[in-house]
Amino acid sequence: MVTLRLPAALAAVALVASCGQDPAPATHGGVSSGCLTRAYPEIGGPISLVNQAGERVTEETFKGHPTLIYFGFTYCPDVCPTTLVTVNRAYSHLPEGVEAPQTLLISVDPDRDTPEALAQYVSNSAFPANLQGLTGTQEEVRAAADAFLADYSRIEQPDSQSEYSMDHTSLLYLMDENWSLKTFFTHEDTDETIAACLAEVLN
Repeated sequence: MVTLRLPAALAAVALVASCGQDPAPATHGGVSSGCLTRAYPEIGGPISLVNQAGERVTEETFKGHPTLIYFGFTYCPDVCPTTLVTVNRAYSHLPEGVEAPQTLLISVDPDRDTPEALAQYVSNSAFPANLQGLTGTQEEVRAAADAFLADYSRIEQPDSQSEYSMDHTSLLYLMDENWSLKTFFTHEDTDETIAACLAEVLN
């Protein structure tokens, strides 16, 4: 299990998702609080990564619009795709006039998640239509995760065809147009609760 370097209130609801395993139960706290009380100024910072088209992007690329960020990877068999499907469903529940935020999947598995692999993955019609995949060097990905106080680690699985999996912090981070954390979502948030919060925050 990865040690999370998060503020105490956020650590209470943060999970490290082991893909292929059921997530451990989490306590409430931030989840039971209003969605506007989940902003932590120490979360979020500069990134320098490559998108699925092979283009270099930074936080400046995404400023000017709200952005929803998830750290995951394409080989994840359940937690990551389920989260992205939930986000897509949440977007479908947004009221008229509320635009869905930009959506980013930052891969914590840059060895396998090349821009080409991400391009194929994010094109899944069950995922948000505006989903972008970001990758980079090991150092660049670690720096991005550190900026969000997210953590991840490689779990060897020698008997598996994939050889290894990744444990990673399972949170959705909503950044405002200035790249400051506005709120976050955990595995306990449904598409309905995410949509309701986004409608409140983005309206």
